[in-house]
Amino acid sequence: MELALFNMDGVLFLLRWIHFIFGVIWIGLLYFFNFVQGEFFKEIDAGMKNVAIQKLVPRALWWFRWGAMFTFLSGLFIFTGTLHTGFPWHSGWGLSILIGAGFGTLMWFNVWFVIWPNQKVVIASANQVISGGQPIADAAARGARALTASRTNVVFSFPMLFFMGAARHLGINRDFSMVDFRLAGGAIAILALLLQLNALKGKTGPMTTVKGVIHSGVLLTAIVYLAVEFLTRV
Repeated sequence: MELALFNMDGVLFLLRWIHFIFGVIWIGLLYFFNFVQGEFFKEIDAGMKNVAIQKLVPRALWWFRWGAMFTFLSGLFIFTGTLHTGFPWHSGWGLSILIGAGFGTLMWFNVWFVIWPNQKVVIASANQVISGGQPIADAAARGARALTASRTNVVFSFPMLFFMGAARHLGINRDFSMVDFRLAGGAIAILALLLQLNALKGKTGPMTTVKGVIHSGVLLTAIVYLAVEFLTRV
């Protein structure tokens, strides 16, 4: 008897299952940091905040960064497997997956190469203070950079989740076989890269508050969706 999991489709299903599990861990903690922890830190004194940074934040960041890594890797394997079975490049499904994966890749990059390196300095500074030493001089600036990148990831998560879901459930129904995606893809890529540049060098701006970051995410999703609808028409 052949088991459904022991073929190419079954392997791809298992990878999607892994992708979902680690994606929930990753995005759940992203929202926890930005919607819950950040607001809590504003209401407590410096001593309590340092203890939380020493005891709580490293544990949460461990699950956060490895959730991001396994989400990214499983997604990469899924994409590679789909290439073997024939990726539908000129389709609404394919376009939606590529947009979602593009935003997800930027988010993964920010976790491992912006947020985590800067948060390590913040954690080390809190440990020094608790041990009776002085805070690290650039810890505050490092924390601000991690915050900007984290806020940007929240904004990116809105279109990422929208288009991952849209691939199967929205159904942009028209003939994509003759569509040139370069205009829409270029416009979306430029917008995403400008926001990514702000994550690396800029400030939180309208993303400073929880309400602001949610509004920014919804606005970005609307802009990208309208670009797909109107810039991919023959």
